Amino acid sequence: MVAAKNFGCGSSREHAAWSIQDYGFKVVVSSFFADIFKNNALNNGVLPVTVTDAFLQQIFAEDAEATLTIDLEKQTITIDNTGASETFDINAYKKTCMLNGYDDIDYLLSMKEEIAAFEKARG
Repeated sequence: MVAAKNFGCGSSREHAAWSIQDYGFKVVVSSFFADIFKNNALNNGVLPVTVTDAFLQQIFAEDAEATLTIDLEKQTITIDNTGASETFDINAYKKTCMLNGYDDIDYLLSMKEEIAAFEKARG
């Protein structure tokens, strides 16, 4: 989904992210996201990609059939028709969770051995 600037403003409940995810979107692209929406989206498996205003205008200049490629590992977004590309920021912890399909509990469970070793060393 590609949205105008300030997407999610006023969407302080998780329902906004849930509805976007339920509709099948995995990514929302905008030049600015409201903080609460951005965090709720990340917590619910929807990647908010923040781009510059100029890049967002390039996307909007494309026709409705245009496609984008988002590479979370490399943190890039590319307009497939033109090859124009930009990088985006994401919290390293949230990136790990998104790449592995983890929620907060899954992430902690993935560190079970490290946690046990830490506890044993402090034992």
